Amino acid sequence: MLSSILRKLPSQFNLHIPIPFIPIPIKQNPSSTFSLLMDSHSPISSSLRLSALAQQLRLYKPPSPIDDDDAADIEEVSGKVVAQVGFAQSTNPIGQDLEKVREFKEDDQQPFKPKRAAVLVCLFEGVDGDLRVILTKRSSRLSTHSGEVALPGGKAEEGDKDDRDTATREAKEEIGLDPSLVNVVTTLEPFLSKHLLKVVPVIGILSNKDAFKADPNAAEVETVFDAPLEMFIKDDNRRAEEREWMGYKYLIHFFDHKTDNNKYVIWGLTAAILIRAASVVYQRPPPFLEQNPKFKVPSSADKDTVMR
Repeated sequence: MLSSILRKLPSQFNLHIPIPFIPIPIKQNPSSTFSLLMDSHSPISSSLRLSALAQQLRLYKPPSPIDDDDAADIEEVSGKVVAQVGFAQSTNPIGQDLEKVREFKEDDQQPFKPKRAAVLVCLFEGVDGDLRVILTKRSSRLSTHSGEVALPGGKAEEGDKDDRDTATREAKEEIGLDPSLVNVVTTLEPFLSKHLLKVVPVIGILSNKDAFKADPNAAEVETVFDAPLEMFIKDDNRRAEEREWMGYKYLIHFFDHKTDNNKYVIWGLTAAILIRAASVVYQRPPPFLEQNPKFKVPSSADKDTVMR
């Protein structure tokens, strides 16, 4: 039974949650209790699976990024987080050496410190028992990044207590998601957008999907849809493009997704964040090279400095 499996597993897999007796037919020993709990074909209830996921994610400790204040004049369009390029800060020399980047203001040379933003990676269980993530398609009426796919989110504002506040506030403003419905369980390491905006992914769990009635802000969002999280650590429907910046090559990933007779392309920063989120949730890396950029640090940065 499942409780006996828990006792035999190493401590790092012990989820420390009460497990009721449920007879489960097991043909072979599972690699971990977590993978068994998250198996959509198992008889374990949805609430128990989501509780197990929440417990597991609370144990996640992201790599330590550099410490900086939230001050800079590098801007993202309309304060939203949409970019063709995005890299995990802890693995990116740009992120590790941001204190070396300078922003020139008139005749003074000021230390560059990136502005902060947050996006909500909101997960729920689909009708087939798979984990899904809520996404948006930006309004086609916007002057920039129109029609592109993004996670709900935006720049931190005065009054936000932390990244979690920023992400849930933006989700409410953009798609009408009540913060009280979301169980925020962890944050991932910051990513750097193409404009050197520091973006923190916030993972939350929506246990009662029926309670959420999407109400997109028409000025910003055209469509609210969802996609299976696991697709971002699979090679299906994925392609990549090699690009170059300051003499170094890197990859941008594109994922094709179809739902309700609509086709979406999830790419750039959004894809990079979801690859990392899926790797953390499912406890395995993708079967493809992510990006692994090795960029030189620019000698200066201003509002027009971007990674191409």
